[in-house]
Amino acid sequence: MEKIHIGTMGWSYDFWIGNFYPEESQNLLTEYARNFDTVEIDNTFYRIPSKDTVRKWKEEVPDDFIFTAKFPRKITHIKMLEDFKEDLPVFIEHISLLGDKLGPLLIQLPPSFKPEKFEILKDFLAALPEGRFAVEVKNKKWLDEKFYNLLRENGVALALIDHPWMPEMNAITADFTYIRWEGDRNKIKGILGKVERDRSKEIQEWGMKIKGFLGDSVEVFGYFSKFYSGYSPGDARMLLDILKIT
Repeated sequence: MEKIHIGTMGWSYDFWIGNFYPEESQNLLTEYARNFDTVEIDNTFYRIPSKDTVRKWKEEVPDDFIFTAKFPRKITHIKMLEDFKEDLPVFIEHISLLGDKLGPLLIQLPPSFKPEKFEILKDFLAALPEGRFAVEVKNKKWLDEKFYNLLRENGVALALIDHPWMPEMNAITADFTYIRWEGDRNKIKGILGKVERDRSKEIQEWGMKIKGFLGDSVEVFGYFSKFYSGYSPGDARMLLDILKIT
């Protein structure tokens, strides 16, 4: 198995047609998978996909393709990791239909989920089934050894995010890392289908950091938002070129 998987957050964007996708594209996911071997599913954040939808995704990509997916916001943002026993099994059952094409699942926590909720997070992680999971926090008060040790004890990765209000993160807490280049929604439109901000310097720096992770036998999953430079397929390709991966 390849130890590095770089792609974008989402694939179904009509403003990529004519630049990333050919004008005559019939199936955007299949076309996407000709360029990258992984994608982060964004719409699972808004609703649990039907079984038929998940099966369709699986059929539209090659055998070595890897999907990652966000946990539904009903679990992470509305119920704040409490009272999850009804929704969690349904989400896991449906998304697991991806089979060998399923990668890590992202538990994205809101800024309002503060370290005072440590025990809630601890109980939630303990209740997770077998699999690969990553946790993203948007409150820098979480970033200490107590939190990192909790993740290590559960084999859960800290999501390393490139985000305007979060500090640089480097902690590795599992046998893989999950990187998200999120960018600044207040400065980047993300719907123009072109680069709005030159991120080549930052991507070069990330390339060096990722080479270090790979040297330590850490598997890397990484996804660019359309709000990073404005054109995430270009960002992903630039990073792969830096890493000399075709």
